[in-house]
Amino acid sequence: MTFEEMFGKMEEYVAQADVSGIREHLAYQFNVTGAGAGTFYIEVKEGVLTIRPYDYRDRDVLFTCSADTLFKLAEGKADPIPAVMMGRLKVEGNIDKALKLKEFLGKKR
Repeated sequence: MTFEEMFGKMEEYVAQADVSGIREHLAYQFNVTGAGAGTFYIEVKEGVLTIRPYDYRDRDVLFTCSADTLFKLAEGKADPIPAVMMGRLKVEGNIDKALKLKEFLGKKR
């Protein structure tokens, strides 16, 4: 899997997220390791979600994991807490804002 393929799949996942009720600013960076390695960010601002394949320096949270782990989390097939405990997901930054990602990715429009 290339980075472009992995990023395209993530764009599909986040396009379905309902962030219309979120007024606070949330900025997440993802460092994907292994197959499909690369960096992208998701930002929510004034109820609008943006995903871009760039390094985001002014982030609230940094997630580091494999593409496989990322897809399982996005599909709801894995829980982030056990993923962190088992070393499959590394989280740095604001934990409260990190937990909000799970809330809105699970809510479809």
